[in-house]
Amino acid sequence: MNIVQSPLTLVMNIKSADDYAQLNGLLAKIQSAPPDQNPIWAALTKLKTVHFARLVFLSNNTQLAVITTYDGSFDKYINDFIDEIGDVFNALLAHMSGAPPLPVQQNRDAFLAYVKANDLRCIDPFYSAYPQAPVVTILDALNQD
Repeated sequence: MNIVQSPLTLVMNIKSADDYAQLNGLLAKIQSAPPDQNPIWAALTKLKTVHFARLVFLSNNTQLAVITTYDGSFDKYINDFIDEIGDVFNALLAHMSGAPPLPVQQNRDAFLAYVKANDLRCIDPFYSAYPQAPVVTILDALNQD
């Protein structure tokens, strides 16, 4: 069976406790904004390729995970996000150990390599309740944009 969705579990190492505090403040500000003013939500809504997304602090706040399920190819997915919210990635990556050169908009290949290297691949097979349904099909079925 060919599943149209793919998982991403990007785990990044935070430089220090001070960097965690700054990240926590930045993410609290972004995530508390109404959806139309939250750049992450706005990008997810516009792109219509992400089924689910969440940000999670791990390992006593020494790591930040970006966990998503998306449609399409990895390279297109990451490049779409560079185009839509590259500055958000720049702000997050400024607090990460081993981050690629910034800004990501001018260092696409390095950012893609960083994400690939820090993606915790799932144990196959990847389960999907609707393996043939991309986001746009689901939205159409629900009559939503």
